[in-house]
Amino acid sequence: MRQFDVEGMTCSACVSHVEKAVSKVPGVKACSVSLVTNSMNVEGSASDKDIMAAVDRAGYHASPKGGRAGSTPPVSRARVLARRLVVSLIFLLPLMYVAMGGMLWDWPLPAFLEDNATGCGLLQLLLAVAVLGVNFEFFSSGFRSLTHGSPNMDTLVALGSGAAFAYSLVTLFLMAGAASVGGNAAAAAYMDGLYFDSSAMILVLISVGKMLEARSMGKTTDALKALAKLSPRTAVVVKNGRETEVPVEQVRPGDIFVVRPGESIPVDGTVLEGGSAVNESALTGESLPVDKETGSPVSAATLNVSGFLRCKAVRVGEDTTFSRIIKMVSDASATKAPIARLADKVSAVFVPAVILIALATFAGWMLAGEQAGVALSHAVAVLVVSCPCALGLATPVAIVTGSGTGARNGILFKTATALEQTGKIKTVVLDKTGTLTSGTPEVTDLLPQKGVKPERLLRMAVMLEKKSGHPLAKAVLAKARAEGISCGEVSEFETFPGGGLAGVLDGKLIAAGNAEFMEGWCRVPREARQTACQLADSGKIPIFFSHGGRFIGIIAVADVLREDSRRAVAEMQEMGIRVVMLTGDNERTAKAIAEAAGVDEVVAGLLPDGKESRVREMHGEGLVAMVGDGINDAPALTAADVGIAIGSGLDAAVDAADVVLMKSRLSDVPAAIRLGRKVLTNIKENLFWAFFYNVCGIPLASGVLLSLTGWSLSPVFCAAAMGLSSFCVVTNALRLNFARIYPKRPGDAAAAPQDSSVEQIENKIVMKKTLKIEGMMCANCERHVVKALEALPGVVSANASHADGSASVELSAEVSDSDLRKAVEEEAGYKLLEIK
Repeated sequence: MRQFDVEGMTCSACVSHVEKAVSKVPGVKACSVSLVTNSMNVEGSASDKDIMAAVDRAGYHASPKGGRAGSTPPVSRARVLARRLVVSLIFLLPLMYVAMGGMLWDWPLPAFLEDNATGCGLLQLLLAVAVLGVNFEFFSSGFRSLTHGSPNMDTLVALGSGAAFAYSLVTLFLMAGAASVGGNAAAAAYMDGLYFDSSAMILVLISVGKMLEARSMGKTTDALKALAKLSPRTAVVVKNGRETEVPVEQVRPGDIFVVRPGESIPVDGTVLEGGSAVNESALTGESLPVDKETGSPVSAATLNVSGFLRCKAVRVGEDTTFSRIIKMVSDASATKAPIARLADKVSAVFVPAVILIALATFAGWMLAGEQAGVALSHAVAVLVVSCPCALGLATPVAIVTGSGTGARNGILFKTATALEQTGKIKTVVLDKTGTLTSGTPEVTDLLPQKGVKPERLLRMAVMLEKKSGHPLAKAVLAKARAEGISCGEVSEFETFPGGGLAGVLDGKLIAAGNAEFMEGWCRVPREARQTACQLADSGKIPIFFSHGGRFIGIIAVADVLREDSRRAVAEMQEMGIRVVMLTGDNERTAKAIAEAAGVDEVVAGLLPDGKESRVREMHGEGLVAMVGDGINDAPALTAADVGIAIGSGLDAAVDAADVVLMKSRLSDVPAAIRLGRKVLTNIKENLFWAFFYNVCGIPLASGVLLSLTGWSLSPVFCAAAMGLSSFCVVTNALRLNFARIYPKRPGDAAAAPQDSSVEQIENKIVMKKTLKIEGMMCANCERHVVKALEALPGVVSANASHADGSASVELSAEVSDSDLRKAVEEEAGYKLLEIK
């Protein structure tokens, strides 16, 4: 596969034209063009010269990837459009004042324009020429595409603006002639035939939409830079018994390199000496580090967490797993199929048809014996009534309004294509770690042995884990901080890679680790083993503890589901969307999480390339969205029709995605899909109204109904019809500002969660109360409290957090504090400290 940079593309119609032109070259097997990256992938035996010549013939320019600069980057493009818009407004505002101010509102004009219709016309001409000159790119691109037989959106804009300007220019000449014969009174009769203001306004409105689209595309092309930043720049290589830091590009297969705690592994290799826990979330998405020992494989860009490693390089440079991920992101960005915009599809037929109708109108009236002025008037009327202003606005106005609605709810669409495609999604693929789950290990269960209090088990665990940098240890320490526990440390601390930890506490050995490791320190009761198996089956990691040769209990740690995961999955299923979970985690944990979340299908044990392949296989079943948060998700995010990134995720995932959920709520995924569907419906409605006016206006403007009904339209009325069409389109698009994208549920005031303590819901006042509770130690404790509270009449919903030692309840009716206390203390068995 060869890659090329392509210059000159402005819309998806350009993409289609380039693909068609290159596909016709003998020897080309496949061609895929990306407007986002301004690049093209070509497979086949055709020469680069023939491929670039085909692109040139289509009206664009191509060069080998990296051979020269491609099109203007989106961010720079947005700045150019913004400056152009400012300059355009400087000329447009006085133009609108002169053209409309005196006519509609009797605003005063400068003295030299009073009773000087020709002077007003000339001033409008000069101001309009300035606006058209500033926006000349529309005309150069539009007419270039027209001459190549492939009209695009710029062609529509150029024809609409150009037709209004040309007609106005002819009218101005006629006005000047009338003024020379009949004076100002005769010239003033032509004022209604000037549409210089409309010609300029069309360009300015379209420029606004293009600028907003360019800004939203700006960060998309930064994905590869974000990925590259994660790759180590140097490696510490051992040569002749000495450690030397060298650029990673100089590492060769067979070289010996060392990695200390906190450093990233530079290349793929095999451990020769040492042991450590390595965070491989950059590759697998799994938040829990993997233990490495002699003989274990290690991968580039993964993080050495705790120990010293001496390794042998196996794959370097572009052959490393991490480099292949970067290449997949690059390839997926270029091979992603673009959506064909409705307006571009229609313009291929609509624009040529209008031109032919206008020519036929002119010829028909001339053959009928009418004067050239009458024939030209009807022909221009056809062009004006068929002005594609409404057609051009139908998509961008809906897109801009829909994007604004999404932004207000923390849902950012980077491109218009992303918003359109989101509304067509049939399958949603979810990553597990950090997407369905919180991505951070938490203590879920404290299970002390008989005779040991939970507080004592946690305190002893903290004293041992305090010296460890393992994420499981951090989860235990976080639990202790939440419970307000602070204590000392053990002595003679020692780490056993792949097994556990040990130390001395109060003169006795204390140890923590997995079941096999614990066998060497104490006898683990059968009941404890059974409990550990049950915990593992539910996706949790049991940590065994012993002190002085006596088993003292189990602490379970897990990456728990996000609070809104189950609800989000259920909402998508209710919308007829299939939900699939892909993860690099083990099958047992994956199935436990999938069952808890309620997804339709789960596939475990996948590396990034496996996720990408699975996503591509699903394309035949309809549009696919991928939701992820890590670098390992980047290839799948770009391979999907729509990539959705959790805002709290890695920058690489956010940059590679098409949609970013800034609030990091999975419930925003179905909300984004609902918004996309509403926008698509709005676009179709806009196109209908735009064509309705055109279809009704063309016969009247051409004069074919004049002999039958006596009805005809002058260019003045045609312009009014055009304006009404645009007004309907814009007004309809503004309805998206009030679109409901979150489902209305009992206990929900509106769509998105609100922070107010009292909310009006379906004419009922719903109160919220916060309870401070003592004694909750794990997720099971939370469930007991929630169950007890939700059993009370008047309680709509309840949530509890053992980490915060609190619970919140939503009430649809008054519930006394004594009833709440009874539920917490008598039913659930905990101590209620305070009610707010």
